[in-house]
Amino acid sequence: MGFCPTWQRPYLWKKGFEMNKTVTLQEFIMDGQAAFPFVSGQLTRLLTDLAIGAKIVNHQVNRAGLAGILGSTDQVNVQDEQQQKLDVFADRTFLRILSAGKSVAGIGSEEREDFVLCGDEGKNGKYVVLIDPLDGSSNIDVNVSIGTIFSIHKRTTPLGEALTDEDFLQPGSHQVAAGYILYGSSTMLVYTTGTGVNGFTLDPAVGEFFLSHPGMSFPDHGFTYSINDALLARATPAVRSFIEGCREATEPAFRARYIGSLVSDFHRNLIHGGIYLYPSLINKPEGKLRLQYECAPLAFIAEQAGGQAEDDSGRILDRKPEQLHERVPFYVGSRHLLHALKACRQAGS
Repeated sequence: MGFCPTWQRPYLWKKGFEMNKTVTLQEFIMDGQAAFPFVSGQLTRLLTDLAIGAKIVNHQVNRAGLAGILGSTDQVNVQDEQQQKLDVFADRTFLRILSAGKSVAGIGSEEREDFVLCGDEGKNGKYVVLIDPLDGSSNIDVNVSIGTIFSIHKRTTPLGEALTDEDFLQPGSHQVAAGYILYGSSTMLVYTTGTGVNGFTLDPAVGEFFLSHPGMSFPDHGFTYSINDALLARATPAVRSFIEGCREATEPAFRARYIGSLVSDFHRNLIHGGIYLYPSLINKPEGKLRLQYECAPLAFIAEQAGGQAEDDSGRILDRKPEQLHERVPFYVGSRHLLHALKACRQAGS
């Protein structure tokens, strides 16, 4: 069962679980809570709300060409990127649903300059959520897989007090849960609460997520590298050396696979083994990807699945963010490939 969490294994055995046994996301979450009475019902509600948002966004993604929501708006977001119509729809959908629940005190979105307070000015609700509502926006109009990435932290301020910046600027190691939704040939929700990684596939006929990938983990060996080749001339010598080594390898031979949607590239490498790289560049020494909305949640998932995630200086989950939209270089995937990249960095130092 790989990295199947310890509480899940007795449940699966007790229920006589096999791959054709239909376990819904809701059943899985509730049984997990029952196994650990100290787990908050608010977290259960929060994960359920994220799944509801995923279904709504998935519906619109699948009919975007018919609903007139393809293409860009006339606005740019806080990242100085052209907003797509589906970006705006996904952002509003998740904020509306998460704000309506009583679990969330505040939400930070990649599409918004500042965090949003929920309920009674953020004084109630145990959790804060950081979310990239629609990752891979450049792929929307060409019908290539896109996704949603989310990160959940416990608030640091006491209940009854207003949230502060520090509630949203916690290191990734403090995450309570993290996950992503992949809108592809099938729609999947993959998440961890720190006890392994599990994947659920949406059955559109009944509108439910079912457990399809229990105990997900990176294969022991992976030979795929994912990088935008156009960046290499501006990348660090260590990254260039690593990619050259991949290209020259023959036993085994490596393959290059790059979709341009972080969720899609990460998911493929999680299934087949591999490494994703968005390096620091001469003109972008901090890289492009956002620490809070993309890198930290995927790093949490990677480590729970037996992988590794780093920036140029070390472990992503140890990095304390200094601002809400902080960018970092990002390398994530199979451990042996991260170790090889580190060896290239040390050889050049």
